[in-house]
Amino acid sequence: MKKPPKTDKLKMQNVSFKSVDEFLDFLPENELKIVAFLRQIVLDCIPNCSEKLSYNVPFYKKNKNICFIWPASVTWGNVKQNGVRIGFTTGYLLNDELGYLDIGTRKQVYTKDFMNVSEIDIDLLKAFLFEAVLLDKK
Repeated sequence: MKKPPKTDKLKMQNVSFKSVDEFLDFLPENELKIVAFLRQIVLDCIPNCSEKLSYNVPFYKKNKNICFIWPASVTWGNVKQNGVRIGFTTGYLLNDELGYLDIGTRKQVYTKDFMNVSEIDIDLLKAFLFEAVLLDKK
């Protein structure tokens, strides 16, 4: 795990990456496994999407941001997080009758946290991704 360059400008975050590869190199092994697994699912479900760092984590978009992957080792202010989070930027529009996604105190972005790869319901996650892509087309 490489240490990314820190700058005096960082107030809300503990890191600053120049590329997705630099981001991936920084992650501890347990988070990297989950991030790599989620990333592959996202890239499989959203072909030809752009993957771009925003807030020092990868966001995936076609027309607008669709989702992001945020590991706990990339902090945001005083927010405490465990594992790796996948977030849907328009989660409030997704059909989540099972209550699988976490709403928290947010109005739009819904998330799901994973502590290991075995917790990931691949089919359900793909269904959310496909639905999010359809919403992005509108």
